Amino acid sequence: MTDAAKSHGRLSIRPNLWPRDLMAEPQVAGVWTASVITLFPEAFPGILGLSLTGRALSQGLWNLRTVPLREFGVGRHRNVDDTPAGGGAGMVIRADVMDAALRDARQHAAGPVLYMSPRGKPLTQARARALADGPGVTLICGRFEGVDQRVLDAHEVEEISIGDYVLTGGEIAAQVLIDATVRLIPRVLGNQDSLAEESFSIGNRGLLEAPQYTKPALWEGREIPDVLLSGNHAAIYAWRETEAERLTKERRPDLWRAFAETRMDPAKDRQLSGASDQSRTHREHDKEP
Repeated sequence: MTDAAKSHGRLSIRPNLWPRDLMAEPQVAGVWTASVITLFPEAFPGILGLSLTGRALSQGLWNLRTVPLREFGVGRHRNVDDTPAGGGAGMVIRADVMDAALRDARQHAAGPVLYMSPRGKPLTQARARALADGPGVTLICGRFEGVDQRVLDAHEVEEISIGDYVLTGGEIAAQVLIDATVRLIPRVLGNQDSLAEESFSIGNRGLLEAPQYTKPALWEGREIPDVLLSGNHAAIYAWRETEAERLTKERRPDLWRAFAETRMDPAKDRQLSGASDQSRTHREHDKEP
């Protein structure tokens, strides 16, 4: 047992029907655990093994376990898929194969079962924060045309999307979700205060983060805004708030509307919204009897 493992709990040792890589990361009991069902276990940890998430993994702050789907395949060739019922292009992952993999994965990870899918609910910072507060997650990385719906229904699997586009598989999406979640686990980031200032954070009122600058003060004829070099912390805070509002309004009108409806003073909202909101106000007045 390593010193890192001793400081974070007992190593969990469980029998398994298949041999595992003896050099794999040890599993530390009681920490946040991601159990990933995939046809390509060699894709992990991937980027998750680098930088802060990789260091936290080696320190036993979280666990990563891959469940190779091929090991649960049927027949001599361990087939995991078959043609779609009703016809159509591509192949679909079989319900019996995925069911066996899920049952194995659920023995090693608590928390919800999520299927990375473009038809799922969007992944948000709030959802990542909620996942980080839990015991872990089981992730299904789809391939081909997807997974038999029956096994998703039977295991009450929730579908999660990282954007309105389609990938060749769910491995990259799973790593995105894990990264977004693991960095919120206490002690993973060196400076926890940075979480309060970034985009979508509660400390930043759920808005986009203001622009950041560093040395040199003058680069290619472009200067750092004077207020950031003034030493006036109240003025700097006000500047960052204003910039966060401006960027959110310009780039994410959906976030701006949600913010304006719940927290923004109506007078300030009208002032920042400009002519478009003024014209809307005139239209509303025109409709009044």
